Amino acid sequence: MISTAFKVGAVSALAIASSLTFSVASQEIGLASTLPVPSQKRLAQAPASLQTLEQAVLTQINQYRSSRKLPPLALDTRISDQARGHSQAMANGRVTFSHDGFQQRVAAIARTIPYNRAAENVAYNQGYSDPVRQAVQGWLKSTGHRQNIEGSFNLTGIGIAQNAKGEYYFTQVFIRRR
Repeated sequence: MISTAFKVGAVSALAIASSLTFSVASQEIGLASTLPVPSQKRLAQAPASLQTLEQAVLTQINQYRSSRKLPPLALDTRISDQARGHSQAMANGRVTFSHDGFQQRVAAIARTIPYNRAAENVAYNQGYSDPVRQAVQGWLKSTGHRQNIEGSFNLTGIGIAQNAKGEYYFTQVFIRRR
């Protein structure tokens, strides 16, 4: 796991990258955990303004991938539901800013999408006029995050949540479908 933190004046941002590669055998055994796996229940949709921000993340990530001659990532709502749930949990303080529960999110995704590889980027920022650009640029400046963005993935899900303090929490999950 790679963590990158930076501050600019009265604003701050923090990002963490994580990735996992599982073989079929490790999917069956390696995801076992004492933590409960999130239910199949569909999470509430993000408000329209947050959905617009989520779409902006996808656009910026795919523009970057295109500039590197990489194929675009397709947005999958099932993956976005998992990403959004994690962002909401961080924004509400139910979990710390981290990748806690990543294996459970991937296990929930694996119930409907067979995959070979998964990765996740998370970011937090507050006080920026363009929180999406700040998060994406922060990811691109960090080796671990950039490796996830440039990885051999074909699907993604993006979730953004904002709390009452105006803090934005971003989660982007990357999946290589089998």
